[in-house]
Amino acid sequence: MIAQMRDVVANELAPTATPDHPGGLAAALYAGRHVEFFTYGLADGATGRKVTPDTLFNLASLRKPFEATLVAIGVLRGELRLDDPLPKYLPELMGNYIRDVTVGQLVTHTSGLLLPTDHPPWPNDEYTRAQFIAMLNAFAPTENIAPGRQRIYSHAGYVLLQLVLERCHGKPIHELIQRRILRPLTMDATFVPERGPDGRAVMDAASMQRLVQGYSDQGMAIGPIGNQQSYFDFPGTGQMLSSARDLATFVAACVDGRAIDPHLREALRMTQHEAFRVDDKFGQAMAWETVHLPGVTVVDKPGGLNNASGYIGLVPARRIAVVLLANRGDYPHEIARYRILPALARLVASR
Repeated sequence: MIAQMRDVVANELAPTATPDHPGGLAAALYAGRHVEFFTYGLADGATGRKVTPDTLFNLASLRKPFEATLVAIGVLRGELRLDDPLPKYLPELMGNYIRDVTVGQLVTHTSGLLLPTDHPPWPNDEYTRAQFIAMLNAFAPTENIAPGRQRIYSHAGYVLLQLVLERCHGKPIHELIQRRILRPLTMDATFVPERGPDGRAVMDAASMQRLVQGYSDQGMAIGPIGNQQSYFDFPGTGQMLSSARDLATFVAACVDGRAIDPHLREALRMTQHEAFRVDDKFGQAMAWETVHLPGVTVVDKPGGLNNASGYIGLVPARRIAVVLLANRGDYPHEIARYRILPALARLVASR
């Protein structure tokens, strides 16, 4: 059956990553403790360097499930509560709206926050920490928006969640992710590096050589290798970098975490529980989205920038998962949600 599953993935991915497409693609399939990798195209067109399972990609919003996992670990250890109001950790949040938002609402995108950094037209400026706090304190929603009543995707909400986690634990976000998630899972090729003055990730030379060049969906190189994009000018707000091989380890822990620390295993499961139903088809968990399709529920997270695309999709009931990483904007990740994962789930169910 693994051969059939491999064929399903390869047949769907191959047309999306031909030599006519910019950049390349690294994908991973996890199925019942078996891992398969698929690689296409180039990490860097200028040098002809090919994509491998160990090539490092910008994860964009695929970082959010890691921060959600930190929240879940904190809840399980009694270090914080989902119904804690944000001023418990950040007393400088005094605005009429933001002071009523809770940790749980941030992590499930139900806070109601929608800031200029969340939607076009994109701002031209970067925000210092003080400016970000001031923007949050001044936030006033449109009519009928209130904490916990709706799902509004907010990148700024997760930047705020980073500050909550750092204040709660007294450690920077990169150290929290490293100590509580990456190290226990032996994910040695996943990083939350700082941004240098040139906008590039600050990393050692060997890691830099494994990074991709990012491209637009039209094939134009965007930014230097190691480019990190952020509207926030304070530590920890750059993107996470990882490989298909490391993310295969992460998804294995998410759907089949038998050999890991019980707190971490339960935290990963906790993040996948639907907390808010958007409509008959979609729901929102802690960072993850839940997609209810005929015969299968997919738990997934897409992410993207103008020069990077990523996707993690899980079917926990069938112990299968797919990772997609592309070094171009607007990669059609929906094929995993609507075609690859349902087809794989049907194969497993038919055994």
